[in-house]
Amino acid sequence: MTSDTALSDHVVSVYQGLDFRVVNGANMGDALSFAVELDLDDVYELQNQARQFRLSMSLQGGDPFTIAHGSEIGRPGAQLHLDSCLTLMSGTGRTSEMLVLVEVDDAGNVVEVFAMPLAQMRPKTGYALVGIDTDNVLQKFAQVACVSFSRGTHITMATGEQRQVETLQPGDMILTRDDGVRPIRWIGQTTVRAVGDFAPIRISAGALHNENDLLVSPDHRLFIYQRSDALGAGRAEVLVRARHLVNGDTVRRESGGFVDYVQLLFDRHQIIYAEGIAAETLLVDPRTSAALPADLKEALSQQISGHSVSSHVQFEVGQALLNHPHAADILKRASTR
Repeated sequence: MTSDTALSDHVVSVYQGLDFRVVNGANMGDALSFAVELDLDDVYELQNQARQFRLSMSLQGGDPFTIAHGSEIGRPGAQLHLDSCLTLMSGTGRTSEMLVLVEVDDAGNVVEVFAMPLAQMRPKTGYALVGIDTDNVLQKFAQVACVSFSRGTHITMATGEQRQVETLQPGDMILTRDDGVRPIRWIGQTTVRAVGDFAPIRISAGALHNENDLLVSPDHRLFIYQRSDALGAGRAEVLVRARHLVNGDTVRRESGGFVDYVQLLFDRHQIIYAEGIAAETLLVDPRTSAALPADLKEALSQQISGHSVSSHVQFEVGQALLNHPHAADILKRASTR
């Protein structure tokens, strides 16, 4: 993500639709397209020289999104639709899912198609199209966008007790940084393949004064109070995304297998304590609202439309200020009492 990308934007990794070609089937030789032009049983291959781009999406207004300034691909300001979720099957019978996003011009004409795999895809491997879902694509995208704690993470309760996140229930009282003790409003759980944008980030014990390892989703934001402004953020309080702290040592991405993710929602965006680290809870916005039950989504409709007024988002710092191999160490020293 470039330094001029707005902090409220959501960034995902995508291929160009041209990178996937039909090698067997009705559309032989054609590139990946949007749902109404696709045919089941067509077999796709990822091109050898294909590479992933960082696509930055503005959240304002929800679906359709717009492509944000600083995106590596697409035209800034253009509308971006979440078109479909495809199910693909390899020759070994293993299935993978892929989201299709479509950029359109002012007249509604398709400009470019982007592919966002939800599992690793390899060149020279045939993937048969066995499912096309246009009804639940927003829910699938929300799974990527929701910040999550992994199963086993210890959360600080109102009493100071440390309880594993998967044992919590709505109504349980949690210690928050800003509002004292508050009840959990809703809990979500998903199990996903730990690859790409789903692969969790492990923050080793002690890396940020945490007693145990903390495993969170890549875009999970951690709240750090700097006693000295080591980052040059111009303020002591900062939010940093876990993926921006990866150094291959004390903070690393863990790919492979599956990961159980748990989302915690309060009546407003909160900072709570996970393994002793101050970390955000689920922020309800146009990306994540599709993950909520319909009645809760309706009850929080005002919060969803006014997501930008969150009292915590203003503290986020971008990757440019964290572009240092020892960013985690710098923040640890800056926050040491």
